[in-house]
Amino acid sequence: MAKAGGKGVNLKDKLDGNELDLSLSDLNEVPVKELAALPKATILDLSCNNLTSLPSDFCSLTHVVKLDLSKNQLQQLPSDFGRLVNLQHLDLLNNRLVILPVSFAQLKNLKWLDLKDNPLDPILAKVAGDCLDEKQCKQAAIRVLQHMKAIQSEQDRERQRRLQAEREMEKKREAEQRAREAQERELRRREKAEEKERRRREYDALRAARQEMETQTKKESSEIPKLSSVSHPSQLPRHRRSWFQALLKLLLLMFLCALSTVAVCRVTELQRQSLCVSVNALYEDVVTALQSHKIVQNVLHQNSQQ
Repeated sequence: MAKAGGKGVNLKDKLDGNELDLSLSDLNEVPVKELAALPKATILDLSCNNLTSLPSDFCSLTHVVKLDLSKNQLQQLPSDFGRLVNLQHLDLLNNRLVILPVSFAQLKNLKWLDLKDNPLDPILAKVAGDCLDEKQCKQAAIRVLQHMKAIQSEQDRERQRRLQAEREMEKKREAEQRAREAQERELRRREKAEEKERRRREYDALRAARQEMETQTKKESSEIPKLSSVSHPSQLPRHRRSWFQALLKLLLLMFLCALSTVAVCRVTELQRQSLCVSVNALYEDVVTALQSHKIVQNVLHQNSQQ
């Protein structure tokens, strides 16, 4: 049952052959469920009611061939209005439509269309033109379908462009990600190589230091003088030779001083002084001792020859 001015309406009583006339029924909404139960009703008249919109399931009435929605208050059609693929005749006279859904382009069997007395978009109104006779209404159907197909194609192309742009953007992001990963791998590789080179240099430096230490130890060991070579200043280390030479110079100086003192005490007038008397006595004792030593050496030499 449909709501019509608060009274129940039996749709079967309105059905005449394949035509269902619900015009002037004071309808506020379309009884889709009841209409779907009447697939014979291929001609549906809903004109002169109080309809402001069509429910989304209205587009399930795919058996409808001729539809009259004139003189209502429709502001828009359902977005999937193109599902009414069997629709051939559509009257939308005197409503409040501004645009048509893009799916309108799918009404490939539409042969007759009236869009007069609607506040249509200027471009759509120009395309639709007048519908004052049968020929004009048929031309309106052809032109509007072509126009909506062009809009649908443009939207499809735009959607394809967006999808292509999104795919290219995704590829670009993937390429950038791969480039970043490659850079990170290269950076890690360089860091590993630098670390390996640093450890190798440290190892070489430590090995060289160890070899230098061993060489220095061997050199110092080879430079230690033997006991038999101590008397030879040339075989002594540099600092020891310097000390030895200084000692020899000191002894030589002392010897020269002693000779000078003896000479002064024996040939000058100072020989009567107490110091010179002691020096002369010491000199004579030394000479006597040396002569005695020479006599002993001669005796020993003669004995050895015998």
